[in-house]
Amino acid sequence: MRKESIIYMEGVTVSFDGFLALKELSFYMDYGELRSMIGPNGAGKSTMLDVICGKTRATKGRVIFGKNDVDITKMPEHDIVKVGVGRKFQNPSIFSNLSVFENFELSLRKSRGIFPTLFATATSKDREKIYSVLETVGLEEKAHGKAGSLSHGEKQWVEIGMVIAQDPELVLLDEPVAGMSIQETERTAELILSIAKSHSVLVIDHDMDFIRDIAEKVTVLHDGTILCEGTMDEVQNDERVIEKYLGREE
Repeated sequence: MRKESIIYMEGVTVSFDGFLALKELSFYMDYGELRSMIGPNGAGKSTMLDVICGKTRATKGRVIFGKNDVDITKMPEHDIVKVGVGRKFQNPSIFSNLSVFENFELSLRKSRGIFPTLFATATSKDREKIYSVLETVGLEEKAHGKAGSLSHGEKQWVEIGMVIAQDPELVLLDEPVAGMSIQETERTAELILSIAKSHSVLVIDHDMDFIRDIAEKVTVLHDGTILCEGTMDEVQNDERVIEKYLGREE
């Protein structure tokens, strides 16, 4: 394992009643890296994120995180968040009846229980942090409006902001531009590039134009294992990727 790796997966296999969603998968990312991951539906991309964040248990293999080489393979989800992993899922899971500000307030990493968290008043430090995140995601003017009244793209930005508010070292983004307009997609690309200046970021998506806009290094997942890695041009011209994922033009 390389010492500068923030996440390292070694020989990870996931079996669902005999179906192998991941097959001896080995993967690593370096600190400060912005990595994009593509692959057909069913390739195992979301399952891989599930393993990293503790939602799904690996049948075999291990997952090592951070500079202290913490084995998070069997950690519960909330402890994985505490060590520095934040994830945005495919569909926005925000509190629609609360304001954008209140959504961010609830997402701040606290050692409080659920009731103290719900009824506590934001400190000046909390408010400073929240407004910083609001500025990052471009929603300062909508801070006190109901999150449920936002557009689909804005809801995605709220959830990205909720992840950032937790101060993760590694940010996992699962299909962040799904269902977005072209303008929203372009804004999201800018947002992710901004986030990547201070976080390690792993992005999964199917939108090739979006991936090209943000890609530094691209990993192609197929049938539960890594097919190839490289720049966007390299993977798009790889014969295996053309055959199994992108398809050939007749």
